[in-house]
This record gives sequence, C-alpha cells and structure tokens, in this order.
Amino acid sequence: MVELWYAIIAIMFTLYVVMDGFDLGAGMLHLFVARTNDERRQVLSAIGPYWDANEVWLIAAGGALFVAFPTVLASGLSGFYFALFLVLWSLILRGVSIEFRSHVQDGLWREFWDRGFATGSILLAIFFGVALGNLLRGVPLEKSGWFALTLFTDFSARAPAGILDWYTMLVGLFATIVLMGHGATFLTWKTDSMVHDRSRRMVIRLYVVIGVLWAVLTVVTSTMQPAMWHAFLSRALAWLLAAVSLAGFVCVFVCIRRARWLGAFGASSAFLGSLLLATAACLFPVMLRSADDASLSLTAYNASTDAHGLRIALYWWVIGFPLALVYFAVVFRLHRGTATASADGEGY
Repeated sequence: MVELWYAIIAIMFTLYVVMDGFDLGAGMLHLFVARTNDERRQVLSAIGPYWDANEVWLIAAGGALFVAFPTVLASGLSGFYFALFLVLWSLILRGVSIEFRSHVQDGLWREFWDRGFATGSILLAIFFGVALGNLLRGVPLEKSGWFALTLFTDFSARAPAGILDWYTMLVGLFATIVLMGHGATFLTWKTDSMVHDRSRRMVIRLYVVIGVLWAVLTVVTSTMQPAMWHAFLSRALAWLLAAVSLAGFVCVFVCIRRARWLGAFGASSAFLGSLLLATAACLFPVMLRSADDASLSLTAYNASTDAHGLRIALYWWVIGFPLALVYFAVVFRLHRGTATASADGEGY
C-alpha cells in the first residue's frame, strides 16, 4: 500500500507539472512570440480554459501528500516556508495579470500586466526547479524530522547549504527551459499565423538547449548522488521511463519537422512526464533526503500514515481521480482547434 501511494503522489505531481507546465511556458514566452495586443490575447485565449484548473492539480497533489505522508508535508512546508510564500505570490501575480490586463484599454496598462504575467511564470518555473534540486541534493534534516534553510550561503552544494546553490540553480535553469519548450509546443498546436510561426521556431531552439542541459544535469546528479545512479541501473521501471522520455524528446523534432503540432505537444508531455517519473523511481523510497545522514531521511516507509488510513484514502482517490481526468478530457474536447482572440472588451 505504501508503494502504491508513493506512485500516486508521483503521478499527481507529474500531472501538475505537465498540465500547468504548458501555460507556465506560454506565459514565459508570450512576450517573445506575441508582439501585438491581438497576438497576446490569442496566447491568453489558448491557455484561458485551462490555466486555473491546471493549478488545482497542485492542491490535489498536496492533499494526497497530506493524507498519505503527513510527516513529509509538515517537514517540507516548515523547511521551505519562505520559498512557499514566494510561490504563492507568483501564483497570485499570474492570475491577477491575466484577469486585469484587459480591464483598461490602455497600452501602458496592458504592457505592465503582460510583463507581470511573464515575470510570475518565470519565477514559478525557477522556484519549482530549485525545489526539485533541493530534494535531489538533500536538506539538513534533524533527528526530529525538521530542517531549516537560509536562502543561500556560499553557493556551494556542500553543507551548510542554502536553498540556492550552483546545483539547485542549475536544476532551476533546466526546469525553466524545459517548461518554455513545453509551452512552445502547446502554442504551436493551439495558435496560427505569426504566433504559430514564432512558437515553432522557439521549439527547435529550446529543445536543442534542453538536450545539452539534460546531459549535463544527468552527469552532475549521478556524481553528487551515486545512490540515484545505482538505483537507475538496477530498476527496470526507471530504464523504461527514461526510454519513453528519450523517445518523446526525439519525437518533438520529428513532429515539428512533419508539421504534426498535436503530436509535438504530446511528445513534449511524454518527455517531461516520463523524466519526472523516472526521477521518482530512482529516488524511491526516499521522499525527503537528509544531506548529512542518510539514516535520517524521510522515506515512504517511515513517514506514511497507517495502513487503514491509506486504504480508506485509496477508496476516495479511486472515485475522485477518474472524475478529474474526465473533466479535463471534456475541456480539451470543447476547446479543440485553434484559439482566437476574443473581440476587444469581451475577454482576454
């Protein structure tokens, strides 16, 4: 049951990154691929039916973590307290920027909120990437299960490390570029005209950079955390997921070349999702790694709730999770086709 809930948590956080990732990427790119007011409103119309619902996956994943592994959630929330507030402010900035930009028909007003939208999207991508970097590197867990991190120390990955160091910032950079590439494939699929053409060119450029950073980060992570590399070599599931991720990466280029825009977005989703799940497979059973003493790490086994609670929660999850999938299937079905900007004053 513990292993099943570990998989459920990994899947739900992966769904959040894949789903909210494309609108975060669109937000980061929209100042570059959309130059006029109508073009920017087309980008907002493309993500409009999805962006707020996508963020619900983060809440759902956090709720599932609370139900199954409350110690991990409690320790993580307290240790990353300051960083979580930065995430919340960035989420608020994105939502306010989307909703406010068309309330006043003024170029300066719109430009201000457009830049706020891009800024919030970039900060969120960096914060989430840095958070993943901290999980991979490890945090200074005490015997009580708590830890505290300053924002930065000397930017080395050695103790006493802060939230920001050269390794976590490298992971943050990789996450930002990956989400930009993911958003570019989505905009290539959902837009036309000049926005489509600029997004298509961005896909190729970004995925070339992604390939280089992926290789560098893999080598660096395997050097810093040899246990993860050994786990990868010994676990068939990790090999399978890595193969799917590599296939998705290659298929992005193939689909763009063959003008299969939906295929490119699907390949990007497969690349990103499989990469995250492969990482989770290599980390198992560790959920919050201790940087100082591996025996202090919070794992799926020593941080889970009792078997009865996991079983009851599974009954509710089996009901709720398919309903959420059906909802998103219906939304994508209703809003199929190319997005167009609404008439001025009638929405985005």
